[in-house]
Amino acid sequence: MRIIENQSFDEERALYGSSGIRISGCRFDGPADGESALKESRDILVQACYFNLRYPFWHDRNLSISNSEMTELCRAALWYSENIKISDTKLYGIKALRECTNVAISGCEIISPEFGWSTRGLEMRDSRVQSEYFMMRSANLKFDHVKQKGKYSFQYITDSIFTGCDFDTKDAFWHAKNIVVKDCVVKGKYLAWYSENVTFENCTIIGTQPLCYCKELKLIHCRMIGCDLAFERSEVEAEIISAVESIKNPRSGRITVPSVGKIIMDDPEAKGIIDQKPGE
Repeated sequence: MRIIENQSFDEERALYGSSGIRISGCRFDGPADGESALKESRDILVQACYFNLRYPFWHDRNLSISNSEMTELCRAALWYSENIKISDTKLYGIKALRECTNVAISGCEIISPEFGWSTRGLEMRDSRVQSEYFMMRSANLKFDHVKQKGKYSFQYITDSIFTGCDFDTKDAFWHAKNIVVKDCVVKGKYLAWYSENVTFENCTIIGTQPLCYCKELKLIHCRMIGCDLAFERSEVEAEIISAVESIKNPRSGRITVPSVGKIIMDDPEAKGIIDQKPGE
């Protein structure tokens, strides 16, 4: 493997089409303001580098990045790439990851609107994220102990598992399909509308009007805080272990709950059963 150390690059396509290189302590920055530094590259190891220029990793394969920083000016850093590992790295540019496959992210700090669109096979753990439209239209996600804050997250995703996470995000999981959310805190308005086959297990759900217009929705041993007008027009089987402020017109299924502040059943198509069991 060829080693490139402690150098600066600012020209267009500075290391375009590279193969089998280790880049250590380098800076991609400067007055030439060049783009696409490592486009179309293979078998690349990046360590302790600084990226302040656009589109560095497009159409790459077998890429490992550690202890590095991508600034706000490093827009759209990773697109159309596969077999990627990113650890202990700051990703601060908009649209930092898109149309990628087989990605592992750990110990990272991500501040990136529109991160992760149309990505397939992403594992993320022990990371912090600020993002809007986070992971839209992605599939086969596996998140473990990720803390995320934003809006419109996980919309249209499929076939994914989330464990031990803390999400504070409005309009999360809209149109999501085949999802398991376990041992998580999920805070935000209008959770998981229009979703299908989503299960929340041992979760705390916080926020107004959650879980409406859902199909095949399941809640197992979950708490609901500040949740009003919940389950409107949803097909739901739910075991809730806290009081709920109000439930409105569940379409079908059974909701078991210690108590409900208000039950609204004014839709003739609402056939869901609300089973209040105080003290259990």
